[in-house]
Amino acid sequence: MNQDMSIVSLVLQASLVVQLVMAGLMFTSLASWTVIFGKVFGLKRVRRGNEDFEREFWSGRSLTELSAEAAKKVDGSPMERIFASGMREFLKLRERRLEPGAQLDGARRAMRASFQRELDVVESNLSFLASVASVSPYVGLFGTVWGIMHAFVGLSNMQQVTLATVAPGIAEALVATAIGLFAAIPAVIAYNRFARDIDRIAIQLETFIEEFLNILQRNAGTAPAQAPTR
Repeated sequence: MNQDMSIVSLVLQASLVVQLVMAGLMFTSLASWTVIFGKVFGLKRVRRGNEDFEREFWSGRSLTELSAEAAKKVDGSPMERIFASGMREFLKLRERRLEPGAQLDGARRAMRASFQRELDVVESNLSFLASVASVSPYVGLFGTVWGIMHAFVGLSNMQQVTLATVAPGIAEALVATAIGLFAAIPAVIAYNRFARDIDRIAIQLETFIEEFLNILQRNAGTAPAQAPTR
């Protein structure tokens, strides 16, 4: 490309509508990359926290001690908060001397509610990436169609039309589609990767809930003064 057909020149020479479309797509792409990097580090932190707590949980430490520590933390892992909510509800119902089944049901409901809250937090901004992935190509296509229409309207006043006169207007319009794909492709890849990682985290948390319920089942119906054990 020569100087007049550079990307910057094509953007500057585009019509106002096409320039607005390009600017919107570039802003969307920047926001998408911000979400992607934030999600990468956020999910890594969640996985590391869950693994650390699960290692502590199976290390043989007292469940009461783990519950007391979890209650004091403000930045614990999702698995730790789920454990704390289930343990807290179980101890509360056991002090009331309810039936063992009622104790387990209460702990299960508490952990399921906490699990859903944690999953909502982990899935935050995932819908934004899905929207960027699905909408950006169409927005870019709209800019392209508008730009081509604007170019042909301008060419209608010319008596002689050659490829040299048509090419710049079409090239300007096609830049909008290119920017739309530039915004959409990373969002698609990131969404698929994050969805798979979140599914693994959800499976890990659900497995922990079932294992912890098995432990609580062995302690259901015991005296309130007796500390829960494995």
